[in-house]
Amino acid sequence: MGIERTLADRKGRDFCELPRETITSSNSRRNRRRQRRKPPPVQMLFETCKVVFASAGTGFVPPPQDIDKLRSVLDGIKLEDVGLRPDMPYFRTSATQRVPRITYLHIYECEKFSMGIFCLPPSGVIPLHNHPGMTVFSKLLFGTMHIKSYDWVVDLPPESPTTIKPSESLPEMRLAKVKVDADFTAPCNPSILYPEDGGNLHCFTAVTACAVLDVLGPPYSDPEGRHCTYYHNFPFSNFSVDGISIPEEEKSAYEWLQERDELEDLEVNGKMYNGPKIVES
Repeated sequence: MGIERTLADRKGRDFCELPRETITSSNSRRNRRRQRRKPPPVQMLFETCKVVFASAGTGFVPPPQDIDKLRSVLDGIKLEDVGLRPDMPYFRTSATQRVPRITYLHIYECEKFSMGIFCLPPSGVIPLHNHPGMTVFSKLLFGTMHIKSYDWVVDLPPESPTTIKPSESLPEMRLAKVKVDADFTAPCNPSILYPEDGGNLHCFTAVTACAVLDVLGPPYSDPEGRHCTYYHNFPFSNFSVDGISIPEEEKSAYEWLQERDELEDLEVNGKMYNGPKIVES
């Protein structure tokens, strides 16, 4: 954004001395500059999402060219583009808090896609959860975050069990394979997960204060079967299961996931998004 000047701002003498064709040419150039001015990055993201997720439904995966387009727009967004600063209260913890409080800033949602920002103070955790039938783009805006993600195991022989029930009183467990288990520090490339792969289940842990911009297409919807489920994870070797043959050196890459109901380790507050507003056309 810059400070615009007009010919009328000039001193009267200078203005009068300008030839008519110069004034016309200057006006024309100024109009062209206005036409070329880009919308705010968050508006560009919104417009791109409208195109990319126009046909979104459960299980939808955008074509490769649309994935690249959205990834490119998301990659260009910076913390200041969404009205945030690292010194804001969202990124601090209080001695009175039992667990670090996470803040969610809702930007936009429709039946096709949603946009929002998770703000995490140091040690803040978004527990392991899934994204059923969804394609999700995530952009780390600042800070360092540990991401651990999984995909359900579907490539074992048919006779190999991928679910177990350790006891009658406990929910069954399902076998998953670790996709990512690493720290990421901004700036870094956006991550993308898909309905069936790419790390559809993940857990975020703030190594430092950080913020992540999420785009979900389509968003969660209980009526449409896209319910957010949280999980406990257990090492593969904790349970002895007949019929599963996994090489010893690969066993650490597999874990058992069990649905959980209580989230005593999660506190999320919704706050007003105060960055550039979305203009719907």
